[in-house]
Amino acid sequence: MTSTDVQHEAEDSGPSGYAAARLRLLGEGARSGPPRRSALAELTDDWLAGLFDAGAGTLRGVSLVAVGGYGRGELSPRSDLDLLLLHDGADPSAVAALADRLWYPVWDLGIALDHSVRTPAEARKTAGEDLKVQLGLLDARHLAGDLGLTAALRTTVLADWRNQAPKRLPELQELCAERAERQGELQYLLEPDLKEARGGLRDATALRAVAASWLADAPREGLDDARRRLLDVRDALHLATGRATDRLALQEQDQVAAELGLLDADTLLRQVYEAARVISYASDVTWREVGRVLRSRAVRPRLRALLGGGGAKPPVERSPLAEGVVEQDGEVVLARAARPERDPVLPLRAAAAAAQAGLPLSLHAVRRMASTARPLPTPWPAEAREQLVTLLGSGHPTVDVWEALEAEGLITRLLPDWERVRCRPQRNAVHIWTVDRHLIETAVRASEFTRRVSRPDLLLVSALLHDIGKGWPGDHSVAGEIIARDVAARIGFDRADVAVVATLVRHHLLLVETATRRDLEDPATVRAVAEAVGSQSTLELLHALTEADALATGPAAWSSWRASLVTELVGRVSAVLAGDAPDAPVDAAPTAEQERLALEAFRTSGPVLALRAQTAPPAEEPEPDAEPEPLGVELLIAVPDQPGVLPAVAGVLAMHRLTVRTAELRALELPDGVEGAVLLLDWRVAAEYGSLPQAARLRADLVRALDGTLDIAGRLAERDAAYPRRRGVVAPPPRVTVPPTASRHATVIEVRAQDAPGLLFRIGRALEDAGVRMRSAHVSTLGANAVDAFYVTDRDDAPLPAGEATAVARKLEETLRV
Repeated sequence: MTSTDVQHEAEDSGPSGYAAARLRLLGEGARSGPPRRSALAELTDDWLAGLFDAGAGTLRGVSLVAVGGYGRGELSPRSDLDLLLLHDGADPSAVAALADRLWYPVWDLGIALDHSVRTPAEARKTAGEDLKVQLGLLDARHLAGDLGLTAALRTTVLADWRNQAPKRLPELQELCAERAERQGELQYLLEPDLKEARGGLRDATALRAVAASWLADAPREGLDDARRRLLDVRDALHLATGRATDRLALQEQDQVAAELGLLDADTLLRQVYEAARVISYASDVTWREVGRVLRSRAVRPRLRALLGGGGAKPPVERSPLAEGVVEQDGEVVLARAARPERDPVLPLRAAAAAAQAGLPLSLHAVRRMASTARPLPTPWPAEAREQLVTLLGSGHPTVDVWEALEAEGLITRLLPDWERVRCRPQRNAVHIWTVDRHLIETAVRASEFTRRVSRPDLLLVSALLHDIGKGWPGDHSVAGEIIARDVAARIGFDRADVAVVATLVRHHLLLVETATRRDLEDPATVRAVAEAVGSQSTLELLHALTEADALATGPAAWSSWRASLVTELVGRVSAVLAGDAPDAPVDAAPTAEQERLALEAFRTSGPVLALRAQTAPPAEEPEPDAEPEPLGVELLIAVPDQPGVLPAVAGVLAMHRLTVRTAELRALELPDGVEGAVLLLDWRVAAEYGSLPQAARLRADLVRALDGTLDIAGRLAERDAAYPRRRGVVAPPPRVTVPPTASRHATVIEVRAQDAPGLLFRIGRALEDAGVRMRSAHVSTLGANAVDAFYVTDRDDAPLPAGEATAVARKLEETLRV
């Protein structure tokens, strides 16, 4: 059936005919995108025009006008209709009756309607008071009735907009900024709002309004395509959900991707991010130009007065920044003598100068360099490498300058491997950025640590490349090492420096994973890190990269506790690299508090515990009146050595709704003259809600758990049954492994699972049932993931045979999967 046939069906059959024609149109698999939106708008136009003609009769001085998205002819499957019934005020009662004949059929079909009835004077007055109304009228389109009435309103509204632009454009920019603050940036969100988030459809509409003001215009290249792509995604979202929604929820992304013929949800998100990045960059450039024009208009009258009222133009101030690069009117532009076609380093030099000055790169300058600059030779000259390092070490201004280069394709020309990580989503709640933005943010963070290392250039380049392998299949650290080695050689580092960069990329997770999952008292742990790192200088760089990476990941990835563990590990590895390595595990001396609790537990033959607030150590140069950073609540428990301690304590904490952030367990030998051993458990906990329970209640329940009179499993099962699990993202299954050569003195059982109440209790009970002895435990929670390491031995304090260790791990994994 053709579009004309569909329209005739709608006209012949009234509202029911329109509904059928609409369904037929939306069900046509061959038609999608702009053609379907235009056809749907045209079909709706004809239907509404028919309703208007039937209701208006001989009424004159009335017109029906589409505004907003409908005015632009952009109707998605579930879009609402924005309509204005415009009249000359001659017969209000007849106009009201006509409005009823228009609005009720729309409502009867369940179509959302945004409607108003106004005279031209009322419409103009409302637009002057309400910016959103004025923006909608900028896209006014005549549907039926008095064409002259509609045309006059359009002319008046556009004239008002242009006359009031110096006042209204800053207001529009503020609205865009407030919306971005509420909704976030579309190009980084896992569940973005296609319309409201920064870089979304509302921003694209704002750019059209700026262009209509004649004060400034957005960079057009790629903008229409980006807007079309977001509209296509919204169409598919409406069809997939059957709802008028703009939020691309996780559970709907696969279906939307299939509707668009895309490979998977990641491909969908990447396309959305690319479109959003184009619109966001165009917005930045446009609003910067608006500001420049408005400042120029404000200054010009004063300059004319100073120049005696003559018509001469004021001189343009240009301040040199670097060779071929100057500052002009708050932007970095190319000098008149610059020759990009003869100077392949110019793009990096201009970018470094802009970042160092904290100024934006002119769009014209970037485009000129992108179209004329010669490619850099391989390997790069020393100046190019130095300018890249300068750019990366400039702090936060690096982000905007990098995005300007990337918008015109200069980054992928300099670093071809960047294309694979550009706009790549990270489906991990801990990460707040796409892969490429995370790499830049890591360089920004690393720039804060350049005074701590002897080779800041290697630190910054490694920060830029540490996750570059995420664009390839397999372990991203392994793939990244290969890519980093190639990139470092291409940009001109010598063989030794290339090896260091490759090592840093390969092992960028080594310190934090070891510090939070391994026994730092075990020499095998420390030696393994020392062997991987190889030298003191590389260790120094890896320490700084580890912190920068974590800080750039998101709030959940770093804490004073993790920082202290990494620092402790670095100190031990540094001692090994210096040749001062212990031959056997040496437990840290117990504190006075720990020793007191241990003696009390031995004396009473029962558990003893203490609760206290935990804070970070003061900074070397603390700010005046700075508050100590809270790390949580420390729960210290001493129990005479006996089986079942870990599951008992973990179960009691779960019963009291205490979330375990970190946990350490170790055996503490009593002072000379006292026979026996006490297990010391050091936990950091937080209440799920409410306040912490009293220490006396915890101790009473722990006593009952240890003597078997408290059915922890039954209590936890009752609570789970009373509170059904909420629907959410399906977590990956738990994984239990036995890392090879992790320790010479014990077998390490490593558990990775979705964090949940009672998880540690289940793990502890399973290990007890396996008949192994707990030597120490190291528990950490990162976001929604628990990563725990348990050092176990047989009853003779020897590591488990390989086969037995594998069987224990397999049985534990099966238990956790149930």
